[in-house]
Amino acid sequence: MPESQNKKRNPMIIYVAFALLIMVLIQVFVVPTLKNQVVKDVSYDQFMSMVDEKKVETVQLDSTKLEITFTSTNADGDTQYYKTGMWPNDTTLAEKLQESGAEFTSVIPQTTSPFTLFVISMLLPIVIFVGLGVWLNKKLREKMGEDPTMTFGGGGLSSSPFGKSGAKIVADTDINETFASVAGQDEAKETLSEIVDFLHDPSRYESIGAKLPKGALLVGPPGTGKTLLARAVAGEAKVPFFSMSGSEFVEMFVGRGAAKVRDLFKQANEKAPCIVFIDEIDTIGKRRDTTLQSNDEREQTLNQLLTEMDGFDNHKGIVVLGATNRPETLDPALLRPGRFDRRVPVELPDLAGREAILRLHANQVKMQNPIDFGVIARATPGASGADLANIINEAALRAVREGRKFVLQEDLMESVEVVIAGMQRKSSVLSPHEKKIVAYHEIGHALVAAKVNHKAPVTKITIVPRTSGALGYTMQVEDEENYLLSKNDIINRLKVLAGGRAAEEVVFGDVTTGAANDIERATQIARDMITRYGMSDEYGFVAFGEQQSKYLGGGTKINGSEETLRDIDLEVSKTINDALADARQILKENKFKLHELAAYLMKKETITGDEFMNILTRDEKQGEKIAQGVGA
Repeated sequence: MPESQNKKRNPMIIYVAFALLIMVLIQVFVVPTLKNQVVKDVSYDQFMSMVDEKKVETVQLDSTKLEITFTSTNADGDTQYYKTGMWPNDTTLAEKLQESGAEFTSVIPQTTSPFTLFVISMLLPIVIFVGLGVWLNKKLREKMGEDPTMTFGGGGLSSSPFGKSGAKIVADTDINETFASVAGQDEAKETLSEIVDFLHDPSRYESIGAKLPKGALLVGPPGTGKTLLARAVAGEAKVPFFSMSGSEFVEMFVGRGAAKVRDLFKQANEKAPCIVFIDEIDTIGKRRDTTLQSNDEREQTLNQLLTEMDGFDNHKGIVVLGATNRPETLDPALLRPGRFDRRVPVELPDLAGREAILRLHANQVKMQNPIDFGVIARATPGASGADLANIINEAALRAVREGRKFVLQEDLMESVEVVIAGMQRKSSVLSPHEKKIVAYHEIGHALVAAKVNHKAPVTKITIVPRTSGALGYTMQVEDEENYLLSKNDIINRLKVLAGGRAAEEVVFGDVTTGAANDIERATQIARDMITRYGMSDEYGFVAFGEQQSKYLGGGTKINGSEETLRDIDLEVSKTINDALADARQILKENKFKLHELAAYLMKKETITGDEFMNILTRDEKQGEKIAQGVGA
């Protein structure tokens, strides 16, 4: 259980435990004593029998009420109180009491009536329980200004905390993030800067009739900085910032989510102008269905959110920012103009953006020149801002492990490999035969890449196992950012992926399981060629694939008849096998270089791209002599 939830529940737990303890103490120690002080009515002849048996200890005579009160010790050793009426003209009573040894001149202490016992044993614990609850509830309500989520029993004695939103309220002076804290998202910052300008000077827009957008939806993959952008907007505008996750609206009890939405906008209206940020808004904003049982808690929460966004006055300066990785699941009513007027893509950064992000995070780390962030940016295509921040941090950790006080370029390069493939598994020792297979496999990738693709040269080859499960890998870094791929480029990628398996076949005449990941990637690329990009030889300019969850890597859903799907499978298989055949032919034509490079890699375990290219461009005869010494 999170620590914050423990803090919220501790007052309630302490209260219940304390109240139960008091009730137990009353029942164990007070009530038995009071029960013994209850006076029992007995007949006069019973009283005389107890006198004769010398069981009467003390006697009190009340001539005005004509009552006799006396005490006796029961079998448990406790004093019991009795009462009986006086018998008229009984002259022998005093003599009998003296003979029995009773003290009939003493005054018996005040006894307890049955009504008093009932009040103390039953009503007093209830009064204490309720009294403590009222006191605790009062104390908690006094703290509402500091922590609105603290409630007494979820609305037991106080109805107002029942629908508290629980939003994290950050004052304008406590927000340190600005647009300067965000790199690699220039288009998103430009779009959001207009909202900031409106909050600063609304009269400038109102003079020509322009209205402040009510909401902006930040859409993009995880780790691209959507939450950071939202905080930066509030930091630039110098307004309070309400932050809440969509999952916090979802409650077990129907109506609580809607109540939280109402309270959130009530607080925002009081603090206007302000920013209201709802992270993972798809949790409550999913598309409503048409089934009869669709009126669930989530749908009521969504309906209340739609109503609140229609109801508040945007002249006060309330802007709702939402963030999601799944925009395709949102309800159309939530996306229409007047609610979320703008959709702000927060995509993965490009080459220039990645370099800017690396420089931004590197400002917090001590580094020793020369540092080339461009090389790191080119080596990390598809990396998000969070990935790049992790690379800088891993480099700093490596520098500490190496006993240095500054981060070097080699730390950054190694951290790229750690993020991509994991840490080196120094405990894993490959047998000589397995090491040879891995070496030829990786050289097969690199050699095919060098022969068919000059856009992404090889920068590193290693056969050191990694924690991701890879026994080795070949790193390629593109010289420039590519936004379009031709059919020939994609086929060349398939050949490079097939190069490892082709090398095993050419050298060893057998295949291993080491190409499993290559096969998966090649199959997906070939399937996308045919079903999404219209590069099919048979079907041409037709799409059969529909991308699912674009920002979460949901894959492709294939649509078509059984015959069409069968033909697609056959064409995918043919495309990959053709690429494998081409890779096999390239390696056969460069067999001597394959042996020479593999021998060098087995000796050094890790080689750079420059070392690889130097050996590859050597004189063929020299390579043939070296290869004869190694043997296939």
